[in-house]
Amino acid sequence: MQTKDDIRRKTRIIQIDQMLRGGAYVKIDSLVQKFEVSQRTIERDFERLRDDLNAPLEYDKIKNMYHYSNPTFSVPNVILTEGELFTVSTLLPLMEQYKNTPLESSFKNIMEKLISFLPDTVSVNSSFLNQDISFISDPLPKIDENIFILIFDAIKTRKVLSVKYQSSKCQEPKEKIFDAYKVICQKGNWYVFGFEHETSDFRIYSLARIQNAELKNDSFQIPQDFDIKKHIDLELGIWNNPGRFEEYEILFAKETSRYVLEREWHKDQIIKQKEDGTVLLKFKSNQSQMIYTWLLSFGNNATVIKPEELREKIRAECEKIVEKYKSR
Repeated sequence: MQTKDDIRRKTRIIQIDQMLRGGAYVKIDSLVQKFEVSQRTIERDFERLRDDLNAPLEYDKIKNMYHYSNPTFSVPNVILTEGELFTVSTLLPLMEQYKNTPLESSFKNIMEKLISFLPDTVSVNSSFLNQDISFISDPLPKIDENIFILIFDAIKTRKVLSVKYQSSKCQEPKEKIFDAYKVICQKGNWYVFGFEHETSDFRIYSLARIQNAELKNDSFQIPQDFDIKKHIDLELGIWNNPGRFEEYEILFAKETSRYVLEREWHKDQIIKQKEDGTVLLKFKSNQSQMIYTWLLSFGNNATVIKPEELREKIRAECEKIVEKYKSR
């Protein structure tokens, strides 16, 4: 993150460049007085112009002043460090994760505008070039651009939505009247959380499963005491389970201890390695379904201690798997 001194230095260099353009001459003393800094600070600014930004800065001994030997030279108004250039170079391929939304083209337009401010020639370590960086994302469903925009419009204007929603359990889409409160993105999948009129309850919809949507004339108000964290544990997943926060205790085998210890699974987690090398992880959450599928991915390297309901659910699933492979 840039410090205030970094920002002041960049602003000062841009202003000095503007003073030098078109063949103008400047004195160090006048710059010291203008910017209220030391002579050494201005000298470092000149070094930055010359060495890092390739400015044709020269000193005229007769006039005792500095000038550009090429009066057409100018520094771009956006000066990026090598580390910042790395960030710019990685953002474009990162947008590949959002091919299923209109955000991809918007982000690319923003980045192209930023890149247009960069110098014509920039020297950056080859490891910073975006073709050397790859991003692997989950297979993502396509989201209709009009629906994506309309959902955000409904949230902004507080207008009631009428949608056709195709749930995973039904063969045909159903009409829903819905107050959209908040959009949530989980690993590239987009959801909208809000209040469903038919059930008079909170629901979460996948944007990819909304087949049609339109704004109604009716408006709605989000309750003053509404808190998304009472419904969804945003640390782990998007399932809406209000009031069902439970204590989880998971024991991980010694073989996975390093993998488990080096990650933060939950902001409120308690994690400890035992003398035998196993790792005990404790946290509270209402994301039982997400935790269930997550723990199954560890196979026999994870043992549920709490809650008992989850222990039984995983045990029953393992028995089904065993029976399936016995019959083959």
